[in-house]
Amino acid sequence: MHALPTARRERAGRPQGSARRPRGRTRARCAPAHARRRARLSAEIHPSAIVHRGTVLGEGVKVLEHAVVGKQPSLSPRSTAKKEPLPPTEIGDWTIVSTGAIVFAGSRIGARVILGDQSCVRERVVVGDDVVIGRGSLVENDTTIGPRTKIQAEAYITAYCELEEDVFIAPCVVTTNDNFMGRTDQRHELIKGPTIRRGARVGGGAVLCPGVEIGEEAFVGAGAVVTKDVPARKLVVGSPARVIRDVPDEELL
Repeated sequence: MHALPTARRERAGRPQGSARRPRGRTRARCAPAHARRRARLSAEIHPSAIVHRGTVLGEGVKVLEHAVVGKQPSLSPRSTAKKEPLPPTEIGDWTIVSTGAIVFAGSRIGARVILGDQSCVRERVVVGDDVVIGRGSLVENDTTIGPRTKIQAEAYITAYCELEEDVFIAPCVVTTNDNFMGRTDQRHELIKGPTIRRGARVGGGAVLCPGVEIGEEAFVGAGAVVTKDVPARKLVVGSPARVIRDVPDEELL
C-alpha cells in the first residue's frame, strides 16, 4: 500500500515530449521514499476525485468521478461522536470507490470492497474484505463490518454498530442507536447501535432499534420493527417483530 503525499487535485507538470495519459485514468503519485516502487503503483484516481494528504491506497484501487477519500469530519458541539485526531484513511487492494462516494479519515477499508455511487463511510469505520456497500447507503462512525457482508442501496447503518461476516442488509434498512433521541446527557453513556451476527439477513425497510442483537443466521422480514433481540436461526416479522418459525436448514451457511 502507498501513501499519497497531497490531496489529488493538483496538476503535475508534464515533461516536454512525454506521452499524455488517457483522460480519466490518472495515476496516483508516490512520496519520494517510494520512488523506486513507482512501477508497482497501480491505483487509478479520476481527475475530479479528491484524495486527501496521507491516504494509503492499495494495489489496483480505483477512485472514480467526484469521489472524496480521507475527508475530515465537521462535528457539532453536541455530537456524540468522538472528537480526536484521526489517522489517514486506508483503502485495501482492488477496492473501488465509486462516483460521488465519500470515505472519511480514520477509516480502514478492506480488499476488493465496492463502495457504491454516492455511498458514505464515516470516520473510524472498519470494513472487511469483499464487502459491498450499495448506492446511497450511509455507514456512520465507529462501526465494524465483517467480510463478505452486503449492504444494498439506501440503507442507514448507524454509529456504534457491529455487523459480522456474511450479513445481508436489504435496501432502505434503518438502524438506530439512541433511545433518548437527542435528549439528556445520559444518552452519551447508553448510545449503542444494533449487533448483527454472522450470516443474519435483514429485509427491505426493516427498522432495528438501539442495542438489539440479531442472532446468527436469523432472518428479519421486510418492514419489521425489531425492538428486542432476535434468537439465532429464527425468522421474525411484524411490528413489533415476533418469531414465526425457524430459518430452513437449506438456507443456512
